[in-house]
Amino acid sequence: MRTALVSEYRKFFSTRMWWILLLCMVGYMAFLAAVFGWSLTFAAGEAADAGVEGEVFSASQLAQTIYGLSATLGYVFPVIVGALAVTGEFRHQTITPTLLAEPRRSVVLLAKFFSSIPLGLVYGIVGTVTTVGAGAGMLALNGNATFLGEPEVLRTVGLSVLAGALWALVGVGLGAALPNQVVAIVLLLVFTQFVEPMVRILATLVDWGATVAQFLPGAAGDSLIGASFYNAIGGAEAGDLLPWWQGTLILLAYAAVLGLVGRVTTFRKDIT
Repeated sequence: MRTALVSEYRKFFSTRMWWILLLCMVGYMAFLAAVFGWSLTFAAGEAADAGVEGEVFSASQLAQTIYGLSATLGYVFPVIVGALAVTGEFRHQTITPTLLAEPRRSVVLLAKFFSSIPLGLVYGIVGTVTTVGAGAGMLALNGNATFLGEPEVLRTVGLSVLAGALWALVGVGLGAALPNQVVAIVLLLVFTQFVEPMVRILATLVDWGATVAQFLPGAAGDSLIGASFYNAIGGAEAGDLLPWWQGTLILLAYAAVLGLVGRVTTFRKDIT
């Protein structure tokens, strides 16, 4: 297993994709944190000035929502990194020498899962630091408190880092189930950036929809950090999220199920 893990890291860091994605994540999260940091606080201030009743989000909860954007909207990057760990091998046909060096396919797949954890943490750290920096800067610029000393806010920040590792695991499972790199990446982008957001928004229109939507992968990630951008824009109670440990288990279940599907399909058939 140790040899397989070392091999995974060598293959990953021998390409430029890891730091290109990291730079893209930094730019993307800085932009989102700045934009939503301004818009959410501005909207909250306008509502307070207008005396709108029923405001459910406090200033600290809005800060949590902004700081958690790396897990709510930026999770696509660690998922892609995890998926590339598998799909890249099939696209560039390096899977053949990999299996010749380690013929135990379960070991190869497990090595990809385990090696993705620290990589996901790196993306989680970078994405969270960027988001918090840009978000806190925008809050301070607007004359609002940053709440970086609040335990609940710091908890959200810390769990956002953990979310990066869990999303990388999900990515590896997805790559194992769908080894075609183009199909996997396109499906991933369409689902995370369009399908799931639309489903989560439309689910609020029916009584049972919100309950079902809680078990979607993105919603599980929100439950993990205890904050949700979708709740902020929809005016839903933060308590509608599942407990953080349930969100964690749901993400792990997605990774495990996808990985199992990949093991009995992709990693079972003949590979040349």
